[in-house]
Amino acid sequence: MKKENRSVIIWLLSGCVLLFLMVTVGGITRLTNSGLSMTDWHLVTDTFPPLTEAKWQQAFDEYKKFPEYQKINIHNDFQLSDYKFIYFWEWFHRFIGRIIGLVFIVPFFYFLIKKKLDKATINKCIVLLGMGAFQGFLGWFMVRSGLINNPDVSHFRLALHLTFAFITFAYTFWVALDLLYPVRKNSLQPLKTIARYALAFLLIQIVYGGFVAGLNAGLIHNHWPMMSDGQFIHDSVFLEQKNLLLSFTEGKSGVQFIHRTLAYVVVGFMVLLYVKSRKFTLDLAQSRGINLLLILVFVQFVLGVFTLLYGVPLWLGLTHQINAFFLLSAMTFTLHRLSK
Repeated sequence: MKKENRSVIIWLLSGCVLLFLMVTVGGITRLTNSGLSMTDWHLVTDTFPPLTEAKWQQAFDEYKKFPEYQKINIHNDFQLSDYKFIYFWEWFHRFIGRIIGLVFIVPFFYFLIKKKLDKATINKCIVLLGMGAFQGFLGWFMVRSGLINNPDVSHFRLALHLTFAFITFAYTFWVALDLLYPVRKNSLQPLKTIARYALAFLLIQIVYGGFVAGLNAGLIHNHWPMMSDGQFIHDSVFLEQKNLLLSFTEGKSGVQFIHRTLAYVVVGFMVLLYVKSRKFTLDLAQSRGINLLLILVFVQFVLGVFTLLYGVPLWLGLTHQINAFFLLSAMTFTLHRLSK
């Protein structure tokens, strides 16, 4: 690491930490059904929550106009105190998004003026700026789907919002690693190829994690290793939709089947990477990255099993999502060290 890059690296890694926090709070927001509590979006006026009881009541009255209250919560003796709870998590999620914007934009222009960024890093940061703006749009696009007729967001939009947040984090981390390890080495092509496939399947698994969350598909078939007694694939997978494609993308049973089956594939690629790596001479960073990957993927697998068996309790569902973040971090680091 070059000394002049230290402050830039700290800045980028700080962004990674904030992105991790935002995805964590996003998970809490989803698991507490808080995502539709704020029915509009303003850049400035809803930076802070309502400060008076009159403002709270006004926000609550606005919430009552939308499907989640009219079709679900109106029957649950839903009071202002309940609304304040769900409002907090959605507000906090958006607030962190604003902080990330400031933490990225202000130092970026400072480093630009001070000429601390080379041309390649400037281009990467511009890409990051676009990714951040697009992620904000995806958040609005997702919430919008739950404010029209259906009192729940589209699971496709939720998965897109979630997955793109993971990708934004991974790319930010990659840019930081480019500065942290400026000396290029010959890549280990066979291991890099396996790592690329592992990353691809991990991202697909994250997409399906979003599908499972969006459809509440973790609340059914709470058995393992079979979906039910004696059935690796439950009969409902073939019956809930017109065809298998729809079942595997829109059906609760089908989506859960893909998610739980892909877990074996992801574990398989991580184990393959570890076994193949024993045939190469690795430096310390490469060796530690692969070892950490192996540990984290087995932790993630076990967390997934228990999350399913216990019917997705808040703490387990959140821990499962957090560890997915750690797993992607290790995957990004390992691929970077095998590539450069």
